[in-house]
Amino acid sequence: MQNYTLSQIAKLLSAELQGDGALEIKKIATLANARTGHIAFLANSKYRPQLQTTQASAVIVSEADAPYFNGNKIIVANPYVSYAKLAQLIDTTPRSASTGIHVSAVIHPTAVISPSAAIGANAVVEAGAVIGDNAQIGPNSFIGERVKIGSGTKLWPSVTIYHDVEIGSDCLFQANSVVGSDGFGYANERGQWIKIPQLGSVIIGNKVEVGASTTIDRGALDDTIIHSNVIIDNQCQIAHNVEVNSGTAIAGCTVLAGSVTIGKNCQIGGMVAINGHMSVCDGVIITGMSMVTKSITEPGIYSSGMPHTTNKEWRKSIAHLRNLSDMKSRLKALEALTKS
Repeated sequence: MQNYTLSQIAKLLSAELQGDGALEIKKIATLANARTGHIAFLANSKYRPQLQTTQASAVIVSEADAPYFNGNKIIVANPYVSYAKLAQLIDTTPRSASTGIHVSAVIHPTAVISPSAAIGANAVVEAGAVIGDNAQIGPNSFIGERVKIGSGTKLWPSVTIYHDVEIGSDCLFQANSVVGSDGFGYANERGQWIKIPQLGSVIIGNKVEVGASTTIDRGALDDTIIHSNVIIDNQCQIAHNVEVNSGTAIAGCTVLAGSVTIGKNCQIGGMVAINGHMSVCDGVIITGMSMVTKSITEPGIYSSGMPHTTNKEWRKSIAHLRNLSDMKSRLKALEALTKS
């Protein structure tokens, strides 16, 4: 990893430096675990007391928190964003595939692969696929027929992209993610399931990130669409004909059933389930483990998951819940007596 001086870091972050600009930084660390040569950051004021005890050589802070640290500091508007930018600068994550096409890769003669793209060991690229400039296709990945992958997009190992899927530029797919598998479409004829071929595809915009072991199903007739600047965590299920609009973030283990539409700039917590054919408007936050059973038409924060409590209290609550109907009837009877 290349070392940077505080002056270089301040310049790269367009930030104010107070302290020794010649000081070299070797690593980013938390306030609690930082040592000499490390730079830390304070993004949450509840950790402000750690500014007095940290061993970091420098700290990234907001203007409001700057007076609480006497050492070398870089003052920014948003320390968390600045941390993210600095982490990108010193990131040592390797390529998912070395330059060129590995000798063990299987490439169909009609596939069109940019000379600057990289294809890893044992990857398969099928007929008519197009892979753009500087794309990286990790080992054991499968690129189906007529797939289009944009420039700068990176696939980690064992990613599967089914036929006719279109992926934009600068996307990132973590290991074992699957895009374009069949949606869950069946008709029932006297107890026998009749499979409905999924004739749509998946269209993914630019700068989309998809987590490990996440599945995005192809559409039944129309396409499943993931717009640009969407981030999807690990082990999520995106069903057929879902549309997720730009700026939305979806946390791990969330399930979007078929034909769900998610608006722009939404935040969906972990283990959320959204029933089929629902729509969620722009600017909605859904907290973890919520169950969405009707469309959301107003921006705001929505919850339905039950917070944890002691087992004893939970059992009491469930006992009361089971008796709600009886309690309601008794209350109505008492109200009737009062009125009479």
